Amino acid sequence: MQLEKNFNLDEFKCRDGSSVPEDLISNVSILAKNLQVLRDEINRPIKIISGYRSPSYNKKIKGAKKSQHMTAKAADIIVDGMHPEEIKSVIISLIKSGKMHPGGIGLYATFTHYDVRGRNARWYGSGMGPKK
Repeated sequence: MQLEKNFNLDEFKCRDGSSVPEDLISNVSILAKNLQVLRDEINRPIKIISGYRSPSYNKKIKGAKKSQHMTAKAADIIVDGMHPEEIKSVIISLIKSGKMHPGGIGLYATFTHYDVRGRNARWYGSGMGPKK
């Protein structure tokens, strides 16, 4: 199922093979719409390395107990040729300009987390921290 010009539903399925549940399709649609804004801005493909997570898979990988991934509102993404910090900066700029939905942004060594929780939240993943 095509969600946006450059995103389809299969890209967001759980790594354990389970599909996004029917009752969460509206959430993943909002997420895909916002990721499309990002893709159009950077003009580069976005690879989703983690989208929806079933509760059992989230527990298995020791994800946050209330992870936005379990509600299909989050994606961990990478963009070839861009550092996660660059992606974070573009997302923040797009949120500030009203083009992307407010949400969580987590910065990790190899990827950027973005979610559409509706309020801004910022954090650094393991091995990351504010630059001095």
